[in-house]
Amino acid sequence: MAWGRFRKCVLAVSLFMAILAHLGAGPASAADFADIRDACWASGGLSDDVVAIARSDERWSCADREFSIDAERVLLRFDLDPDVPLPRYFLSRRSALKAVHLLAIDQDGAVRQSTIPAAALSSSMVGGYFKASLPEVTRATRQVVVAIDLPSHRMSLERAHLVSVDADGDGTGASRLLVIVSALAGMLVMPLIFNAAFYQVLRKPFVLWHSALTLSLLMTLLVSSNISVVLFDPPAMTLSWMTTVIFGATVASGTMFTYSFIEPGLMHPVLRRMLPYCAVWAIFLSALHAGFPFVARPVQSSAYTAAFAPILIVFILSMIDALRRGSRAAKFQTVGYMPMVFVGLTRLVTGVTPWFHSADAMLMFYAGCLCEVFFTTLGVADRFMTMKRERDRARTEAYLLERLSETDPLTGLFNRRAIERQFARLRVEGFDTLAVIDLDHFKAINDLNGHAVGDAVLKAVASAIEAGPDVAAYRLGGEEFVLFLRGEDAGIEAERRRQAIPAIVADRVPGPGRPVTASMGVARALGDEGFVKLYERADKLLYEAKSAGRNRTRTVARSTTEPGILPNERATAV
Repeated sequence: MAWGRFRKCVLAVSLFMAILAHLGAGPASAADFADIRDACWASGGLSDDVVAIARSDERWSCADREFSIDAERVLLRFDLDPDVPLPRYFLSRRSALKAVHLLAIDQDGAVRQSTIPAAALSSSMVGGYFKASLPEVTRATRQVVVAIDLPSHRMSLERAHLVSVDADGDGTGASRLLVIVSALAGMLVMPLIFNAAFYQVLRKPFVLWHSALTLSLLMTLLVSSNISVVLFDPPAMTLSWMTTVIFGATVASGTMFTYSFIEPGLMHPVLRRMLPYCAVWAIFLSALHAGFPFVARPVQSSAYTAAFAPILIVFILSMIDALRRGSRAAKFQTVGYMPMVFVGLTRLVTGVTPWFHSADAMLMFYAGCLCEVFFTTLGVADRFMTMKRERDRARTEAYLLERLSETDPLTGLFNRRAIERQFARLRVEGFDTLAVIDLDHFKAINDLNGHAVGDAVLKAVASAIEAGPDVAAYRLGGEEFVLFLRGEDAGIEAERRRQAIPAIVADRVPGPGRPVTASMGVARALGDEGFVKLYERADKLLYEAKSAGRNRTRTVARSTTEPGILPNERATAV
């Protein structure tokens, strides 16, 4: 039944991802509706004159689209078609760079130029892109040249394009993507509430790591989409290094969640020990890449991407090993992490292979966020239910063991240990009278008839002194029994049970050959008197009853004629 519900959840999420893909297939970003995307490219040094390079035809490469960031400065040239709308902005994928130089070259050779340092670049409404306003572009403009100083990633060149508006033509695509990502962000908030509620009940580390994972995915959505531009409009380079740091936090929290979530004994110890090191490695890589983007700049981006390969390998091996060992948690994680694994493989392959254009697979990433959080949250809920069942079973077993340790196996009555645990509660509930009952000449019954008959007698006595709403019965050991009673007729109730013993034993136990009688001592608790003191007084009265001839009761009556004075004790023979 549980597996059936799990399959239904898989189908529901798959359907949602299909809808998401359908929506994303529409005009979702300005990149899909770029006015001009084809470009020739050239390279040079920071000291080279940008205008001179732009006018030198032999330095441009238009047939080879394999961009390189080896040079200090890379130039892109966009040839304008008079029939298309005039571009106003240059858009490209966010990554670390030093500055952007923009040139508008007219048909007559006139050049209008502007330079924007990296810190002044604004964020585009297209998620993950920066925006730079072009110099004045007119119908006489035939070329736009963009020079990027110290580009740190090939995507800044591969995704570069000119647009007439900072979104697609009417804003529908950007708005649609904004709605989709906002819905995903709202869904990511729910597991945080779920975890906060359940952590109060079950304080387990995997709940905190799942919250950290969910929060980092939520932050990734905010900084990589146009939500951040709508809400805060931070500088593009700020979002660039934030994306890098948050990515490292996501990988780290994901590996630590796996480390703490997979059941003990269901993952190879070596793989489990490697996961925390993978988390530290991810944080180190992201911090290094964000803090020092220009160190070994031509290869750093590829090296940074390739350095995550060991983490991906360890994670995949951990899942395979946990599944092989029968981990229930690994089933949820495998389904939930599958899209993210594909995203990681896509970025890894395209990021380190020179002849592939870099791909960040953002649509798959958004779907992966939903899938990952949904199924890991289901896994956490399943673990909660499993742990709750185990806890309830353990409590039940502990309760049964406790009852066994406090129950006399022969008569079924509570024993002395139960009295010590229950005495305070009994006193609070008004049980203030203690009756100690001892069978008369019980040794003779065992000696003459055997222990089997003696045991039968004890069982019959237990029935005779049966418990009730105002009476609690116990066997102290041997032939001695105890009653706790409450109410004004407590003494009468105790005496009625003592007197019932001979008749019930005679009816149920053939063989004793003589009536089985009992003596009893009855005492009332004084103030907050403990059990030991109360028992000593009742036992003393029992001894007096034995000495007086047995088959009788000695009790202590409480005088009520003089309020405020301690009770007077008197012996009463019954």
